[in-house]
Amino acid sequence: MASGNKQIQQLARQLFKLSFVGGSLSAESVSGVLQYVEKHRPPHTLAVLKIYQRLVSAEVARGQAVVEHAGPVNDALLATIATAMTRKYARPVTSQSRRNDALIAGLRVRVGDDVYESSVSGQLAALASAV
Repeated sequence: MASGNKQIQQLARQLFKLSFVGGSLSAESVSGVLQYVEKHRPPHTLAVLKIYQRLVSAEVARGQAVVEHAGPVNDALLATIATAMTRKYARPVTSQSRRNDALIAGLRVRVGDDVYESSVSGQLAALASAV
C-alpha cells in the first residue's frame, strides 16, 4: 500500500498544480479539477480529495492575514496589516478580522503557519513559561 499512498499523493499534487493560473490559485480551476474528479473517479477518490483539500486550504491560508483582536479594529488597521504582509511575503495578502476576547488586548496575526502576536494574553503566557 506504500506505493499506492505515494500515487495518491502524487495525483493530488498534480491536481493541485492544475489549480493555478498565472501563479495564483484560481477558484475556476479548482472547480474544474473537482468536476473532473467527480466525472472520472480516480482510484481512492476520497483519499485524493482529502490531500487536495489540505493543499488548497494551505495555499488559501498563505494569502490571508487573519487578525485576531479583543477590542475594536478599524478597516485602516486591517489595510495596513495587509499591506505590510504583502510586502513581507512578496505576494498578495488580504486581511480578515476575527474577534477573540481571550487575547484581553492587542493583536494576533496569522498568515499560513506564521503567527505574530502582540497581546496581553501572549505576554502573560510568556511570563508564566519563564517562571
